[in-house]
Amino acid sequence: MTPSASSMTPLGTSTSTSHSNRSTSDQPDATQSTPAAGVPAPTAASSAELAHLAVKLREALRQFPDFPSPGVLFEDILPIFADPILHDSLLRALELQVRTAFGEHDRPDVIVALDARGFLFGPGLALRLGAGFVPVRKQGKLPGPTVSARFRKEYGEDVFEIQRDTIRPGQKVLVVDDIIATGGSAAAAGSLVESAKAHLVGYLFILELDFLKGRQTLHAPVHTLLSGQAEPSVPPE
Repeated sequence: MTPSASSMTPLGTSTSTSHSNRSTSDQPDATQSTPAAGVPAPTAASSAELAHLAVKLREALRQFPDFPSPGVLFEDILPIFADPILHDSLLRALELQVRTAFGEHDRPDVIVALDARGFLFGPGLALRLGAGFVPVRKQGKLPGPTVSARFRKEYGEDVFEIQRDTIRPGQKVLVVDDIIATGGSAAAAGSLVESAKAHLVGYLFILELDFLKGRQTLHAPVHTLLSGQAEPSVPPE
């Protein structure tokens, strides 16, 4: 059956992510998250646990230069999921991040994850938070009535879809993905959430490529677990 879709205006666009001589940040592994107004500060124990988990997770990442194209330094998160202890550590760290940022009162009702690596941890995080899970998928992958959002990529455009009526008006929704680069795909997912008249409480990523300034394209608070690649030391040719 061919899914039906209604188009909508995208919120964000993306630009090229190919840069030469990228390097990782010298900052220690720590969260980049600020508690929302009115949310109690995290306890020393939870802060220490989160910092410890972040160090473990950062050490597990692998980097592959010139993949998938020359000048790109690819951050590989898959080793985390190959180890059950690291996998559990990731879910625990993300859970702490959410509880620190939003508290119990503003905890998300729904976790929305992006196709495809967001699906690796989105359902597990939703279970830990007692929240629902809703996937955002590429066009033509979901059955039934859908809503779509188009966004620009490096070499053209792409379309995200979400099943209609999977998010109810007024629900608090957190959008998650593995890495934020230019922010175009995350912005498109956020626009789908808002089209359902839900409350987009923020975005959560495992890793951020800080120099691409993708968070500037997003219109809700952005939280990241690990520091990412720093500004290239040599400008790209």
